[in-house]
Amino acid sequence: MSKPLPPGACIGILGGGQLGRMLSMAAARLGFSCHIFEPGPNPPAGQMAARVTTAGYDDAKALKAFAASVDVITYEFENIPTEALDILEDLRPIHPNREALRISQDRLVEKEFLSGLGLRVAPFANVENSDEMQAAITQVGTPSILKTRRFGYDGKGQVRVPDASRAGEAWVAMENAPSVLEGFVDFTGEVSVIAARSLSGNVACFDPGENVHVDGILATTSIPARLSAAARTDAVLIASNILNALNYVGVLGVELFVTQAGLVVNEIAPRVHNSGHWTQNGCAVDQFEQHIRAITGWPISDGVRHANVVMENLIGDDVARVVEIANEPGAALHLYGKADVKPGRKMGHVNRVTPLN
Repeated sequence: MSKPLPPGACIGILGGGQLGRMLSMAAARLGFSCHIFEPGPNPPAGQMAARVTTAGYDDAKALKAFAASVDVITYEFENIPTEALDILEDLRPIHPNREALRISQDRLVEKEFLSGLGLRVAPFANVENSDEMQAAITQVGTPSILKTRRFGYDGKGQVRVPDASRAGEAWVAMENAPSVLEGFVDFTGEVSVIAARSLSGNVACFDPGENVHVDGILATTSIPARLSAAARTDAVLIASNILNALNYVGVLGVELFVTQAGLVVNEIAPRVHNSGHWTQNGCAVDQFEQHIRAITGWPISDGVRHANVVMENLIGDDVARVVEIANEPGAALHLYGKADVKPGRKMGHVNRVTPLN
């Protein structure tokens, strides 16, 4: 893609969840249409997109037809089967690139990549059998946490290991899935940087947000984060380093632990990110429009914000409070159009906005 895509072009999005929904809304503001590819019926993104293909990622015919109907392809989640990408990348540009997906799909590969850039990560060891589990405990120590290398999210696919006597029990809980044992990091806070890189290589970062997790699920993100000026600069430089190393195009989320010795990278997400939802009401150009701009070859925004924001996820029955929340001054609601309310399911979020003086 040598020239920016003009309004009227079609963007293909793999995945039909709330991130695809909000990407579709941002694309529409710029005059683009979106085509969603999603195996499940009636996806939230389908309510906003011009077109939806309901098919599995193993359906080669559907994938080829999808690619033929769009000008560029992106995705809203990282666990896309390699076989699907083999088909799609020969037909249309895919942003972010496959290398970003390959690295983020496997926690061990991700840790090795980040360490190779000279970035600090938690102590870690590969675990593929019970003997390796014992060796990992010796190497990493306890307390620690055992995480599946692939497919874990929102606290799923992980088990805490408080002491060495629980090692066998933790490995059994993984059901022989290849895993990574991570040592605990003594942190004072958690922050994330939402960063973007354009097709021309320009990089822009939004201000770091301070995150609070409950039961492994993001509960709130507050802007500005309680960070020193030096730590804020370091966070942005870390994100920029990762973007450039990957030759990345699009928006990337970088989660960091704040420690007395500096910042430790927890993980990266090669997509728009839950902790970046605050940008919808805190910036002229939010993370979703930033991503659309980047993948279509448009100039990206500088990421400057005009407000302080506290983003709260509405999880499960929290959605019953929406009318009450709507009565709050400065509260901006974003609901995801999900019909079924389930414990632990993200139903929407609210941005509580305080304009800068």
